[in-house]
This record gives sequence, C-alpha cells and structure tokens, in this order.
Amino acid sequence: MSRVWDWVIAAGVTAVLLVTGLSGVDSTTSLDPLGHVLLVAGGLALAAHRRAPITVLAVAGVCALGYQALGFDVPVVAYLVAVYAAVRAGHRIVAVAGSLFMIAALPLVLLASANAVTVSEALAQSRDALQLAWLIAAGAAGEALRQAESRADEAERTREETARRRADEERLHIARELHDSLTHQISVIKVQAEVAVHLATKRGEPVPESLLAIREAGREATRELRATLEALRDDGTHPPHGLDGIPDLVERAKSTGLDATLIVGGQRHDLPAAVDRTAYRIVQESLTNIARHAAAKTASVRIDHRPGALAIRVDDDGGATPDTTPVPGVGLLGMRERVTALGGSLHAGPRSAGGFSVQAELPVERTS
Repeated sequence: MSRVWDWVIAAGVTAVLLVTGLSGVDSTTSLDPLGHVLLVAGGLALAAHRRAPITVLAVAGVCALGYQALGFDVPVVAYLVAVYAAVRAGHRIVAVAGSLFMIAALPLVLLASANAVTVSEALAQSRDALQLAWLIAAGAAGEALRQAESRADEAERTREETARRRADEERLHIARELHDSLTHQISVIKVQAEVAVHLATKRGEPVPESLLAIREAGREATRELRATLEALRDDGTHPPHGLDGIPDLVERAKSTGLDATLIVGGQRHDLPAAVDRTAYRIVQESLTNIARHAAAKTASVRIDHRPGALAIRVDDDGGATPDTTPVPGVGLLGMRERVTALGGSLHAGPRSAGGFSVQAELPVERTS
C-alpha cells in the first residue's frame, strides 16, 4: 500500500510541475522537450523516496537546476518533497547540505539560463522558485514525523521487552514451583529404590524386575525434571528429547517386562523442533499409559516419515475392547493439545481386535 501511495504522490507532483511549465508565458520555452523531460523525471523520482531518499534528493535537485537553466520558471516542488523524505529518513545533514547548495546554485544557473536576466532578477526568481520558508517547513515536517516514528518504535520495543521480561519471570516461577513440589518426592522414590536394589544384591537375592523398573523410572524422571527446569530457566539452551530418544523409551518399556517393538518407515528428513519434541512426548505418554493402565503384554511403536507429514502409531494388546469408553486423562489431553497446536490430528481409542491404539499425524514442511 505504501508503494501505491508513493506513486500517487509522484504522479501528483509531476502533474503540478507539468501544468505549471505548460502555463508559461513563453510558448517556445514551454514546448522545450528536454525541459519537460526534466520536469517529469524530477517528479516521478519521488516514487522511490522511501527506498533511496538521498538518490531521490540528488535527482530532484539536478532536474530542478536543469529546467530552471532551460528557462522554465517552475517552483522546485519535487525538491521540497525530496527534502522532506530525506529528513524523515534521518539524513538531516545531507538534506541541509543539499539545500544550501541549491540556494547558492540556483541564482547562478538562472544567470546562465536561456532567458537573459540580471542579478537582481536571478535572485528574485530563485527566491520564488525555492521559497526558504517552504524549504524549512519541508525539513521540519520530515523531522517531526521521523521523531514520531522513532518514539512509536521505541514504545513498541519497550512493550516487547516488558513482555519478554514477564515471560522470563513466569518461567522462573514455574521452575521454582516444580522444583519445590516434585524434586523431593522423586528423589525419595529414587533413593528408596536404589537402597532396595542394593540390599537385595547384598543379600544375594534376585532383584525383582518391577523394582529395577522403579529405579530406572526414578532416574529418568530426575533427568527429565532437571532438563525441564533448565529449559524453563534458560529458554532454548538445553534442547529437549526428540525422535532420537524414542529407542531409549522402547528399551525402558522392555525393562518393565513389556514386549515392545519399534518400526521406523520412510526416509527421514529434518523436522521442526516442535514436531520432534511432540513425537517424543506422544510415544513417551503412550508407553507410560500402557505400563500403568493397559495390563498389556506387547506394544508396538511405528514411526512413518511421509511426504509432508510424520505419522506415529502406538498399539498394545491390553484389556481395552471396542465397546470400552476411553477416559480422557491428563496425558491424552496433553497429547491432543500438542498435536492440535501444530495443526495435526490425533486419534486415541480401543482397537477392533482388542487393546488400545494412539495414532497421530503431524504436518511437516519440507525444507530444501
């Protein structure tokens, strides 16, 4: 829209220059082709005043001196607009230097123009063509708008900094709350499991698989909590788990006695970080639910890399039947929220052959 407006301004100034030039008393001068080319060039150059204000200032000034030298008694309107644009862009020194040059050069150009004039006439005509008051007004208007835009930008930066600071404070608050509420309990579970395994080993007794699984789960929970707290404290410094961590999830599921398998299909490409994290969390939550609630003996995890999508499926042979109504717990709700936020789809429910299935499809933009 701004470019359209720039062209409108340029066309308007060009029209003013042409009408003024054509209305000159001397018909021979009015029909001078070079003079009209300079009038048009000076006006249309204003279309680029946002992108190249200094260049436009120079072009408008040269064109103004050129058509004045050819005897066109036309105010240098385009140059005034160019001064405004240059000052607005922050080139105040260049605009002042160019204007001083124009004030000094215009009478000299008129003395050497096609129309023979005296010194007093040249000074008077240059004063009419380049009104000092209008020149100052153009510069002042450009400076006023520049300062207004600068204040608006500063206010926007301040709002963004305030928002970031509040977000950082909220992350630190959440980190403290998690640390206070979870770290102690998880540490107690882990220590108790470690002690139980140590005592059983010391007595030469077989260590139950469930106890080893509790110990490993406590260690993993401690690592996960530490990583989460670090991520909250320092956003982006510690990258979370992704697809590369799924084999470890499957191996830990096996340690609990579950016959878990992992199948990966398709050609893997670079994934967005959010998709990578979400895929890991879906598999993690699904395997956790199987271990806690499904009473299953087997579980299969399948990851398919498809064109434009990543498909995830986790099946088990637990006690769920087709007529079982799944209860949407916190884990399933969290998975659904993650997938929905990425524009994907999630289906979680009993399978027709028995057991439970979680199927998710996450859109992936291919990167070259």
